[in-house]
Amino acid sequence: MNYKVKELIEKFTAVLSRWDGIECITLNEAAIPTTLDPYFALILDVFRSGDIPSPKERLKQYGDIASAFETTGSKDRFLVGDIPVRFEFKSTKEEDELVTIASEKHESLWLIKNAGTYGFYRLANGEILFSRGDWINKVRSKLSSLSNVFWKTMRLANQSKMEHFLSDLGAALIRDDDFFYLISESGFIKYACMTLFSINKKFEPSHRAYYKKVTGLPVVGETFCANLEAYLKNSEDMTPERRFSIAQVIAKEIITLH
Repeated sequence: MNYKVKELIEKFTAVLSRWDGIECITLNEAAIPTTLDPYFALILDVFRSGDIPSPKERLKQYGDIASAFETTGSKDRFLVGDIPVRFEFKSTKEEDELVTIASEKHESLWLIKNAGTYGFYRLANGEILFSRGDWINKVRSKLSSLSNVFWKTMRLANQSKMEHFLSDLGAALIRDDDFFYLISESGFIKYACMTLFSINKKFEPSHRAYYKKVTGLPVVGETFCANLEAYLKNSEDMTPERRFSIAQVIAKEIITLH
């Protein structure tokens, strides 16, 4: 992280933390790479328990360095030079409700299992830049001790979707439907990885970090990494039929994991 980025982080943290409704500000890992990395972005998760200034007032406080400003209400996006900046405003009440479902209200897990655990990943791993009280530490304590019921439920949900996309992959192959094959292939790989994160009791990271994180998990099966490497190759001998065959092997191995 270069000096300019650190300076911007300090500047914007100072601005945001002055607002009474802000409980905590964390830095997303997308800001860790060099600004030359195409994945780089300065992203702050801003957890609020109260109101925040209007978009017009927010932009005024960000200063003249902010250009190309746009907002959805819950997300502010702009550029500082060629540096993409994004602030994501999140309600502490809503975050508490999701964490409580995951940690205590298992009968309501259906409300979150389709969304995955990336939101929890950001809650648990973002670098704390500002904290008004102990809210973030309490949340992280709950997330660090989720029960087997939670992880089993997430695994079954993800595994079911993995099998669904595998079936679609086979159907697309038979129909010679290249477009549907591509969509099914993407879904299969995504949910295969999400199943492995669940098995290892890990929250899934952003999609751009899936490959590095999933291949570093302790429980993936003896042949998963080799099969994944083969699956991702675009060599001439990697036909759709062979790719589907490898996908079947990957799925079978994941299903047998404990």
